[in-house]
Amino acid sequence: MLYNEQAQNDILKAWEFASGILGDQTFQSGEPILIHSLEVASILVDEIGLESDSIVAGLLHNVMYPRLSRSATHEEIAGKFGPAVVRILEGMAKINALGTDTVELHSENYRMLMLALAGDVRVILLKIADRLQVMRNFDRYPATGMMNIATETQHLYAPLAHRLGLYKINSELQDLYLKYAKPAAWSEIISRLRETEKERAGFVAEFVKPIEDKLKSRGFRFEMKARTKSVFSIWNKMNKQKVAFEEVFDLFAIRIILESEPPEVGPGQQYNYTQEKADCWTVYSIITDEYQTNPERLRDWITIPKTNGYESLHTTVIGPHGKWVEVQIRTRRMDEVAEKGVAAHWKYKGGKSANEIDLWLTGIREILENPEVNVVDFIDEFRKTVYSDEIFVFTPKGDLKKLPSGATILDFAYEIHSDLGDKCVGGKVNDRKVSIRHRLKNGDTISIETSNNQRPKTDWLDFVVTSKAKNRIRASLNEAQKREAMNGKEMLARKFKNWKLDLNDDVIRKLLKHYSFKTSAELYIQVSTGKIDTLDIKSVIREDEKQNVKSRLEEILPSDTVKELPFDSGDDFLVIDNNIRNVNYKLAPCCNPVFGDEIFGFVTIKEGIKIHRVNCPNAPQMVDRFPYRIIKTKWRETTSKSSFLTSLFVTGTDNLGIVSEISHVIAKDFGVQMRAINVESDRGEFRGVLKVLVHSVEHLDFLIHKLRNIKGISSVTRGETI
Repeated sequence: MLYNEQAQNDILKAWEFASGILGDQTFQSGEPILIHSLEVASILVDEIGLESDSIVAGLLHNVMYPRLSRSATHEEIAGKFGPAVVRILEGMAKINALGTDTVELHSENYRMLMLALAGDVRVILLKIADRLQVMRNFDRYPATGMMNIATETQHLYAPLAHRLGLYKINSELQDLYLKYAKPAAWSEIISRLRETEKERAGFVAEFVKPIEDKLKSRGFRFEMKARTKSVFSIWNKMNKQKVAFEEVFDLFAIRIILESEPPEVGPGQQYNYTQEKADCWTVYSIITDEYQTNPERLRDWITIPKTNGYESLHTTVIGPHGKWVEVQIRTRRMDEVAEKGVAAHWKYKGGKSANEIDLWLTGIREILENPEVNVVDFIDEFRKTVYSDEIFVFTPKGDLKKLPSGATILDFAYEIHSDLGDKCVGGKVNDRKVSIRHRLKNGDTISIETSNNQRPKTDWLDFVVTSKAKNRIRASLNEAQKREAMNGKEMLARKFKNWKLDLNDDVIRKLLKHYSFKTSAELYIQVSTGKIDTLDIKSVIREDEKQNVKSRLEEILPSDTVKELPFDSGDDFLVIDNNIRNVNYKLAPCCNPVFGDEIFGFVTIKEGIKIHRVNCPNAPQMVDRFPYRIIKTKWRETTSKSSFLTSLFVTGTDNLGIVSEISHVIAKDFGVQMRAINVESDRGEFRGVLKVLVHSVEHLDFLIHKLRNIKGISSVTRGETI
């Protein structure tokens, strides 16, 4: 590459500065640091073709190395070489400081690395050149840790070189990876290529002779050469297709490079490449007149270049002896862009493919700057993207859209607009109705159908392929879950308020433990969607509140009092003796429980524990308002007899002597004592309330049965005392 006088002076000044700082100092491997820097700068000049700032950065990228006897400072470099060089070196410093010479990168470090790379494309190119120099001199380094460097080169730097159009460097990085990672496979393929070298040379000469003659007769200036498939590509094809070396038929391709020069243009104008394209298609017609072509293998990247700016016309024809041969047709400018990738855009500034690279880098920045991006997903997506081919589809108005191979109609919808993707229910491809999962093909014309009721689904992530679609779907799902969780939280708060319960952190922790959730949001979402009934939650809380009776009583009653209370150790019941003498609890006068009734204890503030029947008229209110004061209670089985005061409601006909008859039955029954009787008569009917002492609920039931048999008695029921 030719540099003006100022650029040459800057590069020379950088060399002198680097020499003064680095001298004869070496890396730990023993390699001279200055030699490494010089070789990296040479790659940037000869193989990538970068401008002078990048070459200066290449010479200086180690002058701030921390183990030097004297390291240069940012201020020193900025003063001598300007801010652009400093920015490139800072990007390199970030990468090196992160320790990226290992495959197992921490997610946040990886994010920082990629942000640094995407910040200035020259940082990527400098790092690729640095890695290429290391891989070329692999034998200089100790074996320890070098396999990690080789693997990282294969998975990160080779794909980056490919994506930026540095196909030659990409191939070399892959070949060097294979040479050190799988030396036996490398040696075998190299040996076989050497064995077949003369045979291939003879075939190429036979193939190109008629083409050369026709091109010269038409006045074309050109170069023809055979490009052998890279060792890694051969190995990869053998492994993927499970074939032997002899079965790899496309070991080489014929490349025709035309000397079509673009016209001169003024400042701010763009080149017109029409003549170049016409020349390429003319050569294509000459070749296909000579040899039979396979139309399905035609690849037209001159009409619509690849995202990275790659332009070339590829066709596959049947050559001599019935062998298939790939022919690549391009101009000198196209070849330079293909060899040097994005860097060639500094030479051909203003071309639309340069804008495509900017769009790609902008897309990476948008992805990485989203804090919710899962880095593992991003790495997978990145590796798919850098290797994928593109397809070109059209909107109903004829606008061209570029998508990765395998994209669906849903990817297309998100490419148009995020809201369109969120509401997409399908569409039409070439006027044929299809689902959102339909995979698109080159040349499809697509219209999208939407519904306001449509919402992004989790399973959409299983079939969309673009980062834009995946990130938008994840963001929409997160928003939907947040709304669902908020709704569930409000629902639960209303229910707890109605139940007169406190929805506090303690309660939430108990519910999370019960349902095996990690976050409260999961609980709220299940409530909102109806997968957990709020009544079920209520029963869980009630059951929990009934547990650990003694520990809760200790919070309410004095510890000495609790110690005196009898508990059944097996079921954690408060045990009530039918010989009630313990002052720590008493029978509630509102329902007068009798031995044998189903009962519960209620802890009062000032009167200790009161024992109620479960069907006490006040029970529902106590359970709703004060569930934490309810304790399980049962009677102790015993043979001793005690008396329990209870009340009976009696109604019937006001016959003469009815009261005497009632008194007679009560007196006649052994063990029943009358404590009080109150009778009112009105229009021939009477109502009475009896207060009696009985031994148990069976004793009481027997008395009620006797009273109901008295002539004139219509009903006898238990009730409140008066």
